[in-house]
Amino acid sequence: MIFNYDWWFHGTYQDRLNEAKRRCSAAHFPEMTPEKADKDAKYKKFNKELEARTIMYLRDAFSYEIKGIIPVPTTVAMTFECMAADDAYKVGCFVVTVPFEDIVRVEVFAVHPNEKPEDMPSIKGFSSSSSQPGQPKRPDERPGRAEGTD
Repeated sequence: MIFNYDWWFHGTYQDRLNEAKRRCSAAHFPEMTPEKADKDAKYKKFNKELEARTIMYLRDAFSYEIKGIIPVPTTVAMTFECMAADDAYKVGCFVVTVPFEDIVRVEVFAVHPNEKPEDMPSIKGFSSSSSQPGQPKRPDERPGRAEGTD
C-alpha cells in the first residue's frame, strides 16, 4: 500500500478512521443491525464520542502517534504534530515532516473515553535516550578494554 498525499488528504485516511469507529460501535452494540444503528440515538451518541489514535510506522523502524495532521502544499512529505511519549517532551510541541515514501504502515485505534484502558501503549517513535520506567536499560554491548596488558 502506498501512503501518499491522496491517501491522507483525499478520503482514504478518513475512511479508515470512520471504519475503526464503526467497528468499535458495532462491537459495543453487537445486537444492532447496520440499518437500525443509523436510527438509534444511543448508538449514534456512542459513535460520536469515540476517540481515534493513529500510529504511523516508518521504514527506519520509528513510529509516531499523530496528534494532528498539518496540511502543507506539498505532495512529497507528510507534516504532523506528534504526540510525545515522554513526559519531559509533553510541555512543548513537536512538528514532524517525513517523506510519504518512508511510511510503511498506519494503524487506527478507536476507543470510547469510558472504555479507554488505564495503561495506553507507549509509542516508541518519540522517547528520550533513557529507558522508560519498567524497561531494563540496554547493556553496554562493547567488550571491556584491557589496559596495560602485554
